[in-house]
Amino acid sequence: QVTLVESGGGVVQAGGSLRLSCAASGVTFNFYTMGWFRRAPGKERESVAAISSSGSNTVYADSVKGRFTISRDNAKNTVTLQMSSLKPEDTAVYYCAAARLKFGLHASMYDYWGQGTQVTVSS
Repeated sequence: QVTLVESGGGVVQAGGSLRLSCAASGVTFNFYTMGWFRRAPGKERESVAAISSSGSNTVYADSVKGRFTISRDNAKNTVTLQMSSLKPEDTAVYYCAAARLKFGLHASMYDYWGQGTQVTVSS
C-alpha cells in the first residue's frame, strides 16, 4: 500500500519560511518523480515544484521560482519543500505526489497523492 504523508505545515507571517516534508512508503522511491501541489480556498489545484527520481532535475511554477526549493533524500524516502519569502497568496493546502517514470508538473502524471498539510501565511 502506497502512503504519502506530509508534515510541516502551519501558520507563518509574510516574509517568513516554512519547511514541508513528505514521507513515502510502499513504493520504490527512487523510481518516482516527486511533486508538490497546492490548493487555495476557492481556487483550482496548482502545481508548485517537482524533482526527478534521481534528484538531478527540478522544475518550479513561476509563482514560486526563486523562493521555494524542492529536494529529496532517496535513502530516507522523503521529499522536502523549503519555502522562503512567503506571501499571503501562498496560503493553501499543500500536497505531495508521486509519478512513476515520468517527470513534470502536470497533475495528471501523478499516481499517488498525500492527504495534504495546511500552510497559512498571515499578512
